[in-house]
Amino acid sequence: MQVQVEEINAVKRKVSVEVPAERVNAEIEKSFAGIQKKATLSGFRKGKAPLQMIKKFYRDAMQDEVMRRLYEQTLFAALDEHRIEPVDAPLIQEMPVVAEGIPFKYAALVEVMPQILLNDYKGLLVQKERYQEAPDAVDAEIERMRENMAQLMPVEDDVVAAGQLVTVDYSFTVPGHPDEETNGQDAQIELGSGRLLPGLEEGLLGMAVGETREIAVTLPEDHTNAQLAGKSAFFTVTVKELKRKELPELNDDFAQQFGEFETLVEMRTKLSEMRAQQELERISTDLKVRVIDALIARNPLEVPDSMVRRQVEFMLENMKERLKSQRLSFEMMGLTEDAFKSRYWDEAAQKVKGGLLIMALVEKENIVVTDEEMEARYARIAAGNEEMLTRIREFYAAQANARNSLIAELKEEKAIAFLLELASITEVDASELVKVGEA
Repeated sequence: MQVQVEEINAVKRKVSVEVPAERVNAEIEKSFAGIQKKATLSGFRKGKAPLQMIKKFYRDAMQDEVMRRLYEQTLFAALDEHRIEPVDAPLIQEMPVVAEGIPFKYAALVEVMPQILLNDYKGLLVQKERYQEAPDAVDAEIERMRENMAQLMPVEDDVVAAGQLVTVDYSFTVPGHPDEETNGQDAQIELGSGRLLPGLEEGLLGMAVGETREIAVTLPEDHTNAQLAGKSAFFTVTVKELKRKELPELNDDFAQQFGEFETLVEMRTKLSEMRAQQELERISTDLKVRVIDALIARNPLEVPDSMVRRQVEFMLENMKERLKSQRLSFEMMGLTEDAFKSRYWDEAAQKVKGGLLIMALVEKENIVVTDEEMEARYARIAAGNEEMLTRIREFYAAQANARNSLIAELKEEKAIAFLLELASITEVDASELVKVGEA
């Protein structure tokens, strides 16, 4: 067997394999012999048909079996011989031919982990957003709470009007793009929310309960799928139910409904404190992302497409769950799954790069997690519940995979804290923040 390895780039290898004709002949004969024992041909008892007839009628079956067997016997042996560790299933690029007297030749594209040379990670230059109070944000939060406490009331007129909640069944089509077709049932639309494609809300106005209407929309020029930008699309919508929101009066009684506040003034004060805590946590999370981006900028690397693909699929599923919880869909937001993957591919790649570099930093700096740190995390998860704390300890003691995952999470947190401790951090207003690499 002859093997050649070509380095396409830092994370891709082309592995070319040639199996000698003699070995191919032996596998072909072995395959036909096995088929002959099981085959039933008209006029012959099972296993008694002549070999020449077997070769005539079962050539396709032989080729499939021999091809699979030769792959299994040679591909991973070739990878082991050349110390190539794939991060995903190899992709056969050149389809081989199985025939007597002809060598079996094929090529496989293999993705491997990049070699990580982590050299420059101290003194990273990082911007941090400066916290600023925003009283209007508290007012907006109270309005959101009013919206959540709103009573859904039937409308007197069974005709769609502005400000209503409309429950619909729908189908969505883009002419010439059958892959974009989809449908949904019991989707709830709040007219005036501004979250739908332009034209859809306008098309719903004036519809009666039970009425079905086709509503034409034009997909925006900045549509995430460039092939669909500016194209006409159609919603076929059936109105099923109409409701209107009745907001509660904003007073002390309203504040008391949440069980944490006695007065509206107290509610505003505590919400302001909560908002400050949330903003500080958001700024802290953003700072961690920025220091990782700075680490990547200082230590650039290529990553396998397969790892990025898994990351973007994970992000896609998270987005679908969030939309589902809001009774929305990709179509109603003017998105497609392919467009989402294209739009967030670079972000997913950045996450993969950051993860690999943080793992390398953990190893290089010998970052470990102590029993005391594990106990502190258990206590944090339990949030003061002693009974729950005991259960958490028992769970992680019994579940090795879960414990290893938690240890990895804690190591990552410590590695990021290590980077931040050594970084040069500049605090700026949100409007002055720039993306790492663009400064």
